[in-house]
Amino acid sequence: MATSPPYHHLQDKRIIVAGAGIGGLAFVVALHHQWTTSPLYSAGKFPSIFICDRDHKQVSQEREGYSLSLNGLDINGGLVALHDVGLLDAALECSLLGTDSTNSFRMWDAEWNELLRVTRKPHDGLPTAGIRIRRADLRNILIEATEKIAEIHWGTTCTSAKELDDGRVQVMLSDKEVGTRMEECDLLVAADGAHSKIRASVRPQDELNYQGVVQIGGIGQFPEGNLPEPINETWGMAVSGQGVGCFMSPVDKTSAVWAISCEEPEPRQKPVSEDDKKAALGEAKQIGQMLKGPFPEMIQATDPSTVFMIPARDKQPFVHDVNGLTRIVFIGDSNHAVSPFAGNGANLALKDGWDLGVKLWEHSTVREAVESYDKLAFPRAISTLKSSHQRMNIAHATGLKFQAMRVAFGAGSWLMWLFGI
Repeated sequence: MATSPPYHHLQDKRIIVAGAGIGGLAFVVALHHQWTTSPLYSAGKFPSIFICDRDHKQVSQEREGYSLSLNGLDINGGLVALHDVGLLDAALECSLLGTDSTNSFRMWDAEWNELLRVTRKPHDGLPTAGIRIRRADLRNILIEATEKIAEIHWGTTCTSAKELDDGRVQVMLSDKEVGTRMEECDLLVAADGAHSKIRASVRPQDELNYQGVVQIGGIGQFPEGNLPEPINETWGMAVSGQGVGCFMSPVDKTSAVWAISCEEPEPRQKPVSEDDKKAALGEAKQIGQMLKGPFPEMIQATDPSTVFMIPARDKQPFVHDVNGLTRIVFIGDSNHAVSPFAGNGANLALKDGWDLGVKLWEHSTVREAVESYDKLAFPRAISTLKSSHQRMNIAHATGLKFQAMRVAFGAGSWLMWLFGI
């Protein structure tokens, strides 16, 4: 007589997911996918999952009004994770660039002459090696999939957490309607971003580090759909050779995001008032005065309300202390925050969510699952951090260093891995 598969250790348990961003949502979808498709365990009751996010469902343009890169180069690509949970087709339908291999990452000089074009082969089974997609579209795909599994409690913040003597986790939640309350769970997945309140409560010394570079950017609006060339069909970075870099990418058919960067000894505060944003836009124009191509037109088409300023900050990733905090798991930016120069944050978040869901399903204890998860998540986060620092150096190179790199750009192949697309 055949024996039934064993019951799963998370069956009938309660999981709190702090953060309904890319990583947190990917985790919920991944765990549910494993639960409903794998024959490894008997089909017991799916865990009770409480998802909360400090933002409301409709977030501001400043948070969502840009595009990001998803790659499908290897097993660590975000497109691989989307494929594994059955959401790849939905993402491809929303892609801005990438389904055509000619729309690959470019690097230009100050005159917008092409220095480098990166084209890679996709990982096994994928139709493309990379796409650009609006963050809002990717998040909406994940929200739609998640809301079929569990309710998302918008406008609710997880402010702190601690493990209890019985092995459960006590979480403090705060929202405007209910106020502050305590909840308990069997597992807390901290996916609350670079400025994680959970990380601050249990790892107070683990802070972000400023990397000496500030970006000023905004969104150029082109209502007629006449994005300037070559940003109408590709994306990339202009390297001036004078210590100034400029990233550009389409956001949709009528807008494009740009971000000019230079080295600054101290971080800057983001502009808040209308006057501050107008001043920042004027400063960006002055900093990038050597840049030709689409830059002047992009500046002219930018609504000051979309202007942002980002000090490049990141932090070292960490492995979890399975002998200590065994029931609090940090994924995405809460563990390994990266600056915009990484170009890989969404890929890390998607893969973190997928891998944690898979490992929790495959292993018989949370401790074993987290140990196995860290062996995947930590190395790729370290690699991304290192490459982001190299990109900063390239973007702001001057003099002989820039000239030497320009020669290297002619070969190009050694730089492909830096850009991950």
